[in-house]
Formats: sequence, structure tokens, C-alpha cells
Amino acid sequence: MRRPWWDPAAHAERRPFLAGRAAIAEAIRRHFRGLGFIEVDTPALQVSPGLEPHLVAFATELREPFDTGAARRYLHTSPEYAMKKLLVAGETRVFQLGHVFRNEARSPTHQPEFTMLEWYRAGATWSEVAEDCLTLLRVAGDAVNASGMRWQGRTSDPRSAAEWLSVADAVQRHAGIDVLATLIADDPVDPTRLALAANRIGVRAQPRDTWEDVFFRIMLDCVEHRLGTPTPTILHSYPAALAALARIDASDARVAERFELYVCGLELANGFGELTDAVEQRRRFMRDLEAKERLGFDRYPVDEDFLAALDRGMPEAAGAAMGFDRLVMLATGAKTIDDVLWAPVA
Repeated sequence: MRRPWWDPAAHAERRPFLAGRAAIAEAIRRHFRGLGFIEVDTPALQVSPGLEPHLVAFATELREPFDTGAARRYLHTSPEYAMKKLLVAGETRVFQLGHVFRNEARSPTHQPEFTMLEWYRAGATWSEVAEDCLTLLRVAGDAVNASGMRWQGRTSDPRSAAEWLSVADAVQRHAGIDVLATLIADDPVDPTRLALAANRIGVRAQPRDTWEDVFFRIMLDCVEHRLGTPTPTILHSYPAALAALARIDASDARVAERFELYVCGLELANGFGELTDAVEQRRRFMRDLEAKERLGFDRYPVDEDFLAALDRGMPEAAGAAMGFDRLVMLATGAKTIDDVLWAPVA
């Protein structure tokens, strides 16, 4: 039987990882302050927790004043909406290191409550924020005197030149599929072509799968574990069907200004050249809510205040969210996220 985290012997084993966590958090704060960022602290309780189709949030009831009854609120899955409202309010460089909540199964790389590092730069491009991600790998490594990032027998050197790889090139290289050619201009995107291509390489597509379902199964089975070794990978130019809150690329309407950072086969950060069009954002929210219903998930409210803020005028910006616990795990060589949490969720 595994010892509880508060057992003195168990804590002593994890203590070096926890000391590393504290050192990395301080180094990151110092780094952002040196670049003129201000640290913000937005509420975890939100009207809308985030509407991406596969996100599952925690809900609670808020007792409104004057006996007006209970109102549902959600623990945020990201502070994105609130932080973008701060850009509308006039802030230009903001970062936040705080807890977020996603109701998903625990694993060596996930806890339902975890710490996210999120930041936004007004006037920046997605590639500049991707460079931020690479710099943060070095900041974290230096904080704990790490020679490199390590996980599951893989190593990655953040001081070497990173690999910049488009999603289309990655899927072609590792799965032999021209993923952009499978996109059909329907909304939602018809999954038939991608499902046939997946079945040909032994990735089983199910009858009810969406295009997104099939795409992520290909990524999981064929692509992700090959990224980020021996150097970090910036995986960029995501298909437009997966744009989320990112702008469509002005030079190629098939892809979006979205990227992810991979280290040692593990996805570590997700970033966008931010969408600022309130009308287009509402359309995407409606599409995501319809997808959630098809998948059998709860339909969450739209944050109308966020859309009003976009309509008021959000500056051109780019931003990213990084899994802080995963970053600590990679920098310290811990085996699981539990090892780098002061108190894992009971």
C-alpha cells in the first residue's frame, strides 16, 4: 500500500522535487518581472469554465445576495477569459501562476487540480510567445541546475536549438497522412476522409468520432511521443478546425496561429495568436457547444462579458498557457506529477 503524502518518510523522498518547485516558481516570477510583466490574480469561480468540446469542469452553486436564489458557477479550466479582459482594460503584459481545475482521470501527468502558468503580450506574435516558452525551459533548468529535461527515459536539451514543426509536416512524417487534405469545408468538419486514412495505418476510428476525435487519436498513437526529443519541439500551424481562440493564419486559411510545446514526448504548453473578433468567437463558441452535446457532455454557459470585452476592443496579442507542474517534473526528473505537488488531491 502506498504511503500517504504526509508520511514523513514519503515527504522526505519528495522534498528535493518540492524544493525545486519553489526555486522554479521564484525564477519564473523574477524572469517575467524583468520583462515588464505584472503578476495578476483572477477568480477561479467563473460564469463559464471554457467551452472546448472535451473539457469537463467542476460546478458549484453560488448563493446570491438578497435571497435571489442560487446561481451556478464553475471552477475555471484556465484564467484565459479574465486575463484577456485585462488586456481590454489596458494592461499590456500580464502573467498568472495559479490553480485551475479539469475533471479528468488522474494520471502520472494530470491531477484534477493543477497549477498553470499563463501569460499574454499585447502587440506580440505567436512565434514571440513560443520563444517565451523555450526561454522558460532554460529558466526552469537553471533554477535547479538541471543539465536537461527528463521523463520516462527520454531527455531533451532546452539549450540546443528547438525544432519548429508544422502539424501537417509532423503528421505526414510520423503517420504518413496529409492531414490538411482531409479537411472538407463543412462545419462541423466531415471526419470521413481522415477516418479512412487513420484506419489504413491501424488507428481505429469509431462510427461516432468527430474529425477532432480522429485527429487526436492519430496524434496520440503516432506523433506526440516522438516530439520534443532530443530537443524541444514547437508544433505550430494547427488545422483551422482546431483554432479554438486563435486567429486564422492570414497566409493560409487552412491553419490557425496556434502552437504547442513538446518536451520528452509530453505536451507542455499551448499558445495562440489571439482571436479578437467577437462575432467569430461567438460562432466558434456555438460550434463547440454543439460538439459538446454530440459527445454527451454538459453544455456550459457562454461568457457574454468576455464577448462584450472583445467587442469593446482587445488589442492584437499573443499568449500561452504552460503546465507548471509538468515543467517542474521535467526539470527535476520526477516520475509523476504527484512527486512535485506539496499535497496531491486526496
